[in-house]
Amino acid sequence: MESASYATLSRQSGLMNEIRVVANNIANASTTGYRQEGLVFSEYIQEARNQPSLSMARAEVRNTNLQQGVLNQTNAKFDLAIEGEGFFMLDTDSGDRLTRAGSFTPDAAGNLVNLSGYRVMDSNGAAIFVPPDAQTIHIASDGTISADGRLIGQVGVFRPNNPGGMIREGGVMFRAEDGVEATAEAKVMQGFLEGSNVNAIEQVSRLVEIQRAYELGQSFLKTEDERIRNAVKNLMR
Repeated sequence: MESASYATLSRQSGLMNEIRVVANNIANASTTGYRQEGLVFSEYIQEARNQPSLSMARAEVRNTNLQQGVLNQTNAKFDLAIEGEGFFMLDTDSGDRLTRAGSFTPDAAGNLVNLSGYRVMDSNGAAIFVPPDAQTIHIASDGTISADGRLIGQVGVFRPNNPGGMIREGGVMFRAEDGVEATAEAKVMQGFLEGSNVNAIEQVSRLVEIQRAYELGQSFLKTEDERIRNAVKNLMR
């Protein structure tokens, strides 16, 4: 196989990866707190003995769009959204994870948890307890929680030290490899949920572009294969 075919195959592989990423974005266009994902294409050059160097495309690095999504009012007292930069922190079985999906509720033990049962952490990294007999719950813009007028805790908002180094887990959760720090710059909005920041129209258009590029690459590979077959046949005559 010639260098042109290898380069095209590497490009096809990258385009297929991007199709999966874009399709996943479209599928999560209505998922609370979802962050749109993209692929970064790069060039990989390999030296070849007694031949020109071989250049191939790589699309393995994923980047996350951290732009804020639309805040939708629900009026549910434990639905929370963040206005500005930052994430809620969850205590999961695999360690602390960050999320913008703020659909929370107290569990049977009174701990504030998300829909998967993971506990929401306060500004000091501890669980938040909500008294079962509380009649009114008020959550201020700084995250402080009051039950029947009595302060009971503060929802933590955290900012990753390296936003570009976060690793996505479970669709709307992220692992911050380089650590996090509490921030007071963002506002906590009670009775709101943040929608997905996916631009569905843009993503559908991108999907069409990728599919056309992939089909063009397949056409080239087919033509190249026929050319090589014909060349071999001519040599064997």
